[in-house]
Amino acid sequence: MSQEYPNKLGRLMTLFAWALLLVLLAVLFSDLLERQVNPNRNVIGTVDADERRVELKRNRQGHYVSNGRINGRPVTFLLDTGATDVSVPAVVAERLGLQRGFAGQAQTASGVITVYATRLETVEIGNIVLHDVRAHINPHMHDRHILLGMSFLKQLEFRQQGDTLTIIQSYRG
Repeated sequence: MSQEYPNKLGRLMTLFAWALLLVLLAVLFSDLLERQVNPNRNVIGTVDADERRVELKRNRQGHYVSNGRINGRPVTFLLDTGATDVSVPAVVAERLGLQRGFAGQAQTASGVITVYATRLETVEIGNIVLHDVRAHINPHMHDRHILLGMSFLKQLEFRQQGDTLTIIQSYRG
């Protein structure tokens, strides 16, 4: 065996170790950044006799982003009290199997756009579940976050204190 073989093997192992370290650092920082964008990845709510509550933390940009579910499928929401309806990006709507309904117009910060009506069987954040929620499919959205607008939020009570938003679903008549 030549002396050159152990040197090549040593260099190869060193290169492999550096590559593994870079991959691990990338995964670590990716997870850290994701937690900064969405501090509500594992939302757990409380249940009382007459209501359900979920507490969301504000992210570094000042928004409330949360994991949730539409029709039982995992999604990420961005709460938006300025949005009339729940607005689903077309790429996410396709993944969820949502049907495009009639075309309509929506006013956005970028101007008037065409959107397509749809209904969501269930929308969930933590233990809060609403049924038959009005929404639209927005082919102009390039983000994968669903804007959770007032067609969902108006059916709930919400309170903001500091960096925490409490969402309450009441069962009172």
